[in-house]
This record gives sequence, C-alpha cells and structure tokens, in this order.
Amino acid sequence: MNQQVIEKLAPPIEAKRAKKFADTFVCTYIISVFAASCAELVTYPLDLTKTRLQIQGEKGGTHGKYRGFLATTVGIVREEGFFKLWCGLTPAIYRHVVYSGVRIVTYQILREEVLLKDPDGSFPLWKSATSGVCAGALAQFLASPADLVKVHIQMEGKRRLMGEPPRVHSAYHAFTKILNKGGVRGLWKGSIPNVQRAALVNLGDLTTYDTAKRHIMKHTNLPDTAFVHILSSGCAGLVAATMGTPADVVKTRIMNQPTDVKGNGVLYKSSIDCLMKTVKNEGLFALYKGFFPVWIRMAPWSLTFWLSFEKIRSTIGASGF
Repeated sequence: MNQQVIEKLAPPIEAKRAKKFADTFVCTYIISVFAASCAELVTYPLDLTKTRLQIQGEKGGTHGKYRGFLATTVGIVREEGFFKLWCGLTPAIYRHVVYSGVRIVTYQILREEVLLKDPDGSFPLWKSATSGVCAGALAQFLASPADLVKVHIQMEGKRRLMGEPPRVHSAYHAFTKILNKGGVRGLWKGSIPNVQRAALVNLGDLTTYDTAKRHIMKHTNLPDTAFVHILSSGCAGLVAATMGTPADVVKTRIMNQPTDVKGNGVLYKSSIDCLMKTVKNEGLFALYKGFFPVWIRMAPWSLTFWLSFEKIRSTIGASGF
C-alpha cells in the first residue's frame, strides 16, 4: 500500500523538482545562452554589414567609396562570397556564452533579490533602468575579449580585397596575437566604449522589454503569450538601437585599431577622443553610421531571442520573465 502511494506521488514530486530547477539562475543562464545563439545565427550578416559601414570614412580604415546598407551587403557577397556574411560568427557565439548569460541572470538577481519588486508585483522604471545598465555593463566587460576578436575577424575580408596583408587567420590566431602584442590588457582594448554601449543597449533592451511587457499585460489584459513577447521585443529593439548606435560606432573604431602596445598607428586615444574626432571630421550624423542595420538587426535579434527564451522557459515549466 505504501509503495502504491509513493508511486502515485512520484510524478508530482518530480514535476515539482523540475519546476524548481527551471526557475533557478543556472537554468536561466543556460536558456539565455541558447536563445542568444539562435538569434545570433539568424541576424549575424546584419552585424557584419553594420561593422563594415561604421569603419567607412575613418583615416587608416576601410577606404573606397561610401556604400549604403544594401550595397555593402551585396558587395560582400559579390566580392567575398555568400558565407563570408557569417565571418566571425564563432567568437560571436563565444561572446554570448558570457554576455547573454550574465546580463539576463544579473538583471533577474537585481530584480528578485536586490532592488526587489513593489508589493503589487510591479518593478518601477528607475529600478528596471538601474538593473539594465548594471547588467549590461558587467556582462560586456567580461565578454569584451570575445567581442574584440569578432571585430578583427569581421574586417579581414575587406582588408584582403584591398590588397592589405591579413592581420589574423582565425579566432584563435586573433586571440593569441592580441594577447602577445598587447598583453592581458590588450584583450580589453575598446572595453570602455564597449561597456558604455552595452549599458545603453541593455537600458533599451532589458528595461524596455520588461517594462513594455508588464505595461501591455496590465492595460490590455492579454495573457503572457508570444503576441505580447513580439510587441515587447519590437519596442526593445528600437529603443536599444537608438541609444546604442553612437557608442557602437566608437567601440568599433577603437577596436579596429592596431594592437601595438606602444600605440604606433593609433588613431584614437580614448572613447571621448574618438567621439570628438568622428564628429569633427565627418559630422554629427557619422555617429549613426550603421543605424539602419543596427536597428534592422536588433529588431529580429530581440524578437528571436525573447521568443526563444520565453518559449523554452514555458516549455520546461519556468515562470515568464
């Protein structure tokens, strides 16, 4: 009799244990990395195009006539090959193993354990904004080496077409070369504008998604479904692109500089210097070079990420984000 009771209780107990694990920070970390990898695979060609556009016009950078978003994409396919649109994907995935996991988990810890929600279950905008900035800054600082390697890989195809000698041959070669020339500190070259950008992007993405989702569900009585996720992620992608593009331009230009520790050939001394020189030499709107592909990328990236993230959580029995 006791054995029969145990057998009947076993499924609910196992389900309860699974539900408990599904809501842990470890499970959230794993899910966020998987969702980010899916989003990166789908939207990576837009990131490559954005990077190429942002280098245009700087001295010592990519020469040649200016090309727009579509022309740049077509040019890459015609001059370098279709699959070169995914050049640098490997370090990009490595980056998300750190970046996406840390940013989501940090935001959730701040929301659930540190700043805390209000008694009615809402999370005030100032708390959400603070959490988004802190989560993005910390995640990007830890992931900066992978981002630096990705930028170097992305620029190699164009350098070879221009007749310039290749700087790196693979992600591993780029990593070791940066480490040998610049030391451990060299791996964090461009980390300041990178962290600034990530703070702004996550202020736009995490804060906007979380706030928009709660606002939509509260004022429309819609359930926590894919439709709400689509609306929320659309808002998040637009705000993130608007806030993050200027810092992204600065970050890309600083990271594309030579890695010589002595500073030979360095165009910009700091993110502020890069910002001022870009505006002085190319005008204010140069800070929004690549805005269209940034937005076009962030919209489907945010959509793919949040839909995948929420769907996986729902499937395994975790609560909605």
